[in-house]
Amino acid sequence: MLARLLLTVLLAVPVLGAAADDAQPDPVLRELLREAASAADSFPDRFDAIVWLTDMSRRLAQQVTDPEERIQILKRVHFEATRADLPPELVLAVIDIESNFDRYAISVAGAQGLMQIMPFWLQEIGRPNDNLIHIDTNLRFGCTILRYYLDMEDGDLVRALGRYNGSLGKRKYPNKVIDRLRLKWFRS
Repeated sequence: MLARLLLTVLLAVPVLGAAADDAQPDPVLRELLREAASAADSFPDRFDAIVWLTDMSRRLAQQVTDPEERIQILKRVHFEATRADLPPELVLAVIDIESNFDRYAISVAGAQGLMQIMPFWLQEIGRPNDNLIHIDTNLRFGCTILRYYLDMEDGDLVRALGRYNGSLGKRKYPNKVIDRLRLKWFRS
């Protein structure tokens, strides 16, 4: 009963970015969160899924205004991060810095998608037809690459982030990601 009451309270909290005088919960987002929580394979239980998705959805609302796309991104981030044994919030911070959650982002160097993956990886692994703009593909590649660099650097996050960004030995990029993680994507 307490869990159901808490779930109701969490789903009734308005999403950031809504009009300040609009205290009604977003019914579309509420339904999307319910559906997402029911099919959230990477969460220990449905309640954890609802709490995390609701919290992170509020934080992401200004960057990804479409609630359906926002929930899709959050579910996939959680799934792929968990699969790669990464904190999902770290992956959110990387995406925030890399692409500002623009799934169509292409850097001047040619990196693509949410996690800014270089297309040469597609040739390297023999999958030239994969699409790095596709959310699932981009997150799978990005989380796998980041996990590899963390392992390579014996868990040193600063060095792993430097490798991920191609700036090993420099602190600017790792500091940006760590600051974003600390200030925006922390677990409350």
